[in-house]
Amino acid sequence: MSEKVEQFEDLIAWQKARELARKIYEATKQGSFAKDFGLSGQIQRAAVSVMSNVAEGFERGGRAEFHQFLSVTKASCAEVRSHLYLAFDIGYLRQNEFHELLDTAKEVTRIVGGLRAAVERQKNRQRGTRQLSPQSSSLSP
Repeated sequence: MSEKVEQFEDLIAWQKARELARKIYEATKQGSFAKDFGLSGQIQRAAVSVMSNVAEGFERGGRAEFHQFLSVTKASCAEVRSHLYLAFDIGYLRQNEFHELLDTAKEVTRIVGGLRAAVERQKNRQRGTRQLSPQSSSLSP
């Protein structure tokens, strides 16, 4: 079960974020939502940010950086959810559309949170191993 992930496309977090971004783009092409360039553009950028930060953080290669990018990813998920509430409140989304999008955004948030916690554990284990090693120095990465 501990297969090593070689590329960001293999991460479930990225796959679900991609799905969220696609759904957001589909929703923002419809009706009044499509005409509100401010809100539609902002929610699209936030959704793309979710997907992009998972990918970019993974490619950075370091656990600490990946953890930081996942924190930004979670914040972008919150931004998407916040915009969804506004879109629903002003009538751009029907209730079923709103709940489907919100559920997807919450799922992405949970998955990213789990990945972030796993990366944190790896980071701490790596730090603990380095501190216990007699060959390690405070300057080594």
